[in-house]
Amino acid sequence: MSQSLQRALAILGELGEGPKSLDELSVTLGVHKSTALRLLQTLEADRFVRRDDRHQFSLGSRLFELGTASLQQHQIRDVAMPHLEELGKATGGQAVHLAMLENAQPIYIGKVESTHAVRMYSRIGLPAPLHATGVGKVLASELPERRLAEALAATDFRPFTANTITDPVAFGEVLQKVRDRGWAEDSSEHESFINCIAAPLRDAGGTIVAAVSISVPDVTLSRDEVHALLPQLLEATAAIEEDWAGMSRSERSHHRLKRTP
Repeated sequence: MSQSLQRALAILGELGEGPKSLDELSVTLGVHKSTALRLLQTLEADRFVRRDDRHQFSLGSRLFELGTASLQQHQIRDVAMPHLEELGKATGGQAVHLAMLENAQPIYIGKVESTHAVRMYSRIGLPAPLHATGVGKVLASELPERRLAEALAATDFRPFTANTITDPVAFGEVLQKVRDRGWAEDSSEHESFINCIAAPLRDAGGTIVAAVSISVPDVTLSRDEVHALLPQLLEATAAIEEDWAGMSRSERSHHRLKRTP
């Protein structure tokens, strides 16, 4: 990857955290202000970045377009979201997430916000730690050996809380448990006040393509009470898989009709 491209992507990543000044960005990038300004002007010309009256830079409207296009390309999200919204309501307004694996990292592609005052920090498009989340464990649990090795090599096993799994061997044992029982949990491993359960979404061939989770603050429900939501979670994932399979069959039929002379 070229140095200019790396720096431009780094700018977008920094602005994803909030508006920044030219001085702040040049310090973060470790480059002269003139170099940072040239990159910013290029990004600004294509609407990836915008500048306000106070000379603060923030993300531009072009990224909204690309973000919308990206979500539209994740068809399983369109199928899943109505079920996830129902799941949120059925579980008393808990937060529900949909995640897929991308470059060895779970990425949130769908979220139903909790209706409670205490909420977890997560956003669509953000990565989640593989080793410290329920969705991460589900998505890693049945990876082929080579892909799992790559994912583990890319995981820093950073401790987020006292409960975070920081040893790859111990994480491997957890993945075996996920395979055996068909679901995963995050017991205050990413955020100290959140308990989570997660289950896979499989395609028609049985391959895990995404994961759905329910995340609950411990002031709302205990860990055992969160586990009690498992039947509702599995009912929702089964319904999504059924609709997803039906859509796939419909698309295959449509494709055959288009090719029929």
